[in-house]
Amino acid sequence: MNLAQLLSRLRADPAFLRNVTRWEVIPPAPARHGDWPAALDPRLVAAMRARGCERLYSHQAAAVDQILAGRSVVVETPTASGKTLCYNLPVFDALLKNPETRALYLFPTKALSQDQMHEALEVVRALGVDLKVHTFDGDTPENARRAIRASGHIVVTNPDMLHQGILPHHTLWVKLFENLRYVVVDEVHQYRGVFGSHVANVLRRLKRIAAFYGARPQFICCSATIANPRELAGQLTGEPLVEIADNGAPRGEKHFIFYNPPVVNAELGIRRSSVKETRAIAERFLAAGAQTIVFARSRIRVELLLTYLEQAGRKVGIRQGEVRGYRGGYLPTERRAIEQGLRDGSVRAVVSTNALELGIDIGRLDACIMCGYAGTVASTWQQAGRAGRRHGLSAVVLVGTSSPADQYILGNPDYFLGRSPEHGTIDPENLIILMSHLKCAAFELPFRAEEEFGERRVAEILDYLVDERVLHRAEGRYHWMADTYPAEDVSLRAAAPDNVVIVDHSVPAGRVIGEMDLFSAQEMLHDEAIYIHGAQQYHVDKLDWDRRKAYVQPVRVDYYTDAQRKVELKTLEAEEHRPDTVLGELGTGEIGLVDKVTVYKKIKLGSHENVGAGRVNLPEMEMHTTSFWWQLPATVAAEMAADGVDLGDALKGLAHLLGTVAPVFVMADVRDLHAQAMLRAPFTDAPTLYLYDSVPGGVGFARRIFQQWEEIRLAALAHVRRCPCHRGCPSCVGAVVESGDRAKAGAAWLLARAAGLRAAVD
Repeated sequence: MNLAQLLSRLRADPAFLRNVTRWEVIPPAPARHGDWPAALDPRLVAAMRARGCERLYSHQAAAVDQILAGRSVVVETPTASGKTLCYNLPVFDALLKNPETRALYLFPTKALSQDQMHEALEVVRALGVDLKVHTFDGDTPENARRAIRASGHIVVTNPDMLHQGILPHHTLWVKLFENLRYVVVDEVHQYRGVFGSHVANVLRRLKRIAAFYGARPQFICCSATIANPRELAGQLTGEPLVEIADNGAPRGEKHFIFYNPPVVNAELGIRRSSVKETRAIAERFLAAGAQTIVFARSRIRVELLLTYLEQAGRKVGIRQGEVRGYRGGYLPTERRAIEQGLRDGSVRAVVSTNALELGIDIGRLDACIMCGYAGTVASTWQQAGRAGRRHGLSAVVLVGTSSPADQYILGNPDYFLGRSPEHGTIDPENLIILMSHLKCAAFELPFRAEEEFGERRVAEILDYLVDERVLHRAEGRYHWMADTYPAEDVSLRAAAPDNVVIVDHSVPAGRVIGEMDLFSAQEMLHDEAIYIHGAQQYHVDKLDWDRRKAYVQPVRVDYYTDAQRKVELKTLEAEEHRPDTVLGELGTGEIGLVDKVTVYKKIKLGSHENVGAGRVNLPEMEMHTTSFWWQLPATVAAEMAADGVDLGDALKGLAHLLGTVAPVFVMADVRDLHAQAMLRAPFTDAPTLYLYDSVPGGVGFARRIFQQWEEIRLAALAHVRRCPCHRGCPSCVGAVVESGDRAKAGAAWLLARAAGLRAAVD
């Protein structure tokens, strides 16, 4: 049986189709080509043809034309559409014409950096010229670092290493910065939220140092499909960019199947195990001889599925070693062997975390099965793009979990299949993040009093740092005062510089296993919490708040903990507001939070039963952030009561629902946004729903919700109406015991009324 026959059987299988919410057939498309740009060095064109690249795809030709004309670009095309050539061609053209030229390649992961370095080295070998391509990361030996600084034509690195290992030591990198012609920023859609806000400031520092040495590099950005690639790349780089989005690469026929496991507990919204369903589906593809990749969202799921599929493989004649796992923690040599096995066909199936999502070359597979939604449309398409040769049939199966985000996507396949409405959002002006990078930039080069940083004057912030004795002002310049460099203390993954170090004290002398920002630590690292790290459970024996350390030890228990916050909101400043189209007012602005974790619950794994509780004794914390709010008229309570629904239950359910749906639209993790509803907010004196950034200072999510509110609200209404539960469940408005037995009806009533629709109550 081959893949086409398997798909025909699945089409005829009523037990399988009963759980399919959509079976989309994406038709094949032929390649569209463009001419080799006349300005390209003939040696480069000859080398590419010798490697089998006779013609460029239309988007590649368009991108190279724009870059050679001196413009910065952002290329937004699907996985495996040949984006690498869009930057390698102009970079190697410049190197052939002037060997003193330098280029900097930025990738979000080490594995991707290594993969792209090898791709560039293949071009060097084809050209037969002496050009040096090197990766520079935390694993690079010291003797190699010296050679890279002196002679690296293309330096391949990641934002963290650029931030801490290159920019603070720019005097050792004079050759690079004096001759920096191109900066490549790949996987732009990964740089969003806190991380993206940091990276934007790192790139500001990069441009500042390059300007000091007399260089002004062009930026070449690449992104998966999102709604605002040019806007996001422009915010990151601070440059005007030309968008290249018309994909000319060919594709074969692809079947995309949305599979939602059957409900086993309607009241709790729990479905049959996604791991077991993924296993059963993957076994059918293996039996059909399809080379398959299975994505899972955690390391433990990867290992479970790997174990199951190895057992299943033996039944259909698959030998040991032909089914492999791939995740963080594997040795680099083991990873490279698996990648090569996928390319040459000796590996029949691989089970991976999102480590294989990005553009690492593993060839083109027949099938992709995803155990759970990847978190964003962009990431899910990247995983799906791992299946599908440029000519021929491929299949993708998205198996839903019981999580709210998964249920939203499985219930709204049109949202997924249309032009992505997801907006990548960053806020480089977040004061905490900006101030951290101003310290780093002042260490690298003194600031002039009139100098701009990212098109804004920063003298006021610099003066504050002088008052705090961080900087010293002399003769119109601001100088760093301390002996150490500040980049060591700035993590690109967190907004606030202060954090809690997590120490496993079950081993001699203790072992640091991670860190966490203060606000999250109160919720996840309080005494007696169960903290999960890399799928391993840890019991928090002691949170030493004063010393910012959490002492944990590994355990295996059948429950997890869920802390309850008591949050008081205070509006500080409304930046924008407008009447809602039908009901109430909308606003966005700065708010203050007084936040305290008071109690925690023990929740049984699987059944979600409450099996215990305890108190949390930690100090209150204050935070300023940005929020969106929807203020309802006071008369709405009486309207709802007349229809038999309760405003209080409705607001609680609506907060849970929008906390699920809104992050999908703004490419935020559900932990990046908090929702809170108040029956009578003290500063609006009316029923009000708040959706606020969980990051100090905010990173733009609330403002994006303000701009997309009508779209998000309609999506929330469609989701709550589609949910098969009767009165509410964690997939829509929350469990009945938490939100109330009329929460679902009330939330649907409010959303329908606000959309100008009939507010019917079931």
